[in-house]
Amino acid sequence: MTRLNELRDNPGANKVRIRVGRGIGSGKGKTGGRGGKGQTARSGVAINGFEGGQMPLHMRMPKRGFNAFNPKDWNEVRVDRIQAYIDAGKLDAKGVIDADALIAARVIRRAKDGVRLIGAAGFTSKKVTFKVNYATKGALAAVEAGGGKVDLIPAKEPWKKTPYAG
Repeated sequence: MTRLNELRDNPGANKVRIRVGRGIGSGKGKTGGRGGKGQTARSGVAINGFEGGQMPLHMRMPKRGFNAFNPKDWNEVRVDRIQAYIDAGKLDAKGVIDADALIAARVIRRAKDGVRLIGAAGFTSKKVTFKVNYATKGALAAVEAGGGKVDLIPAKEPWKKTPYAG
């Protein structure tokens, strides 16, 4: 039996850091492993991609693609996971399965921008109605093969104001 005063880390578990700039006897004195003078010898160097004033390569290449300024943050839920919750009795297959039902069953934590139904296999429940924002082809086929249906609802768009009904 080991005693508290005999406890040790495994060999090689803790690595002693090199203390740079602590005299010539340390082997990492004077310049501290930074080489000679100039910009890179100082702190705060930011010259990745700098080409001596020439237009850098990453700026010479044409721009490609598109990044939305307001991308949707979906809750992606697999149909086989929903089936597991139905089998466990946490989700009611007779009612409409929407974001509120999924939150109540703790399948998802919060609604975010909407629910995406994904996956293709593993769904066997009969006559289940989903009310979600998006469903993949495989998920639609899996639900409809069991006799259920998927109602697609438009996603929340908070930047669009509701018209004044004065």
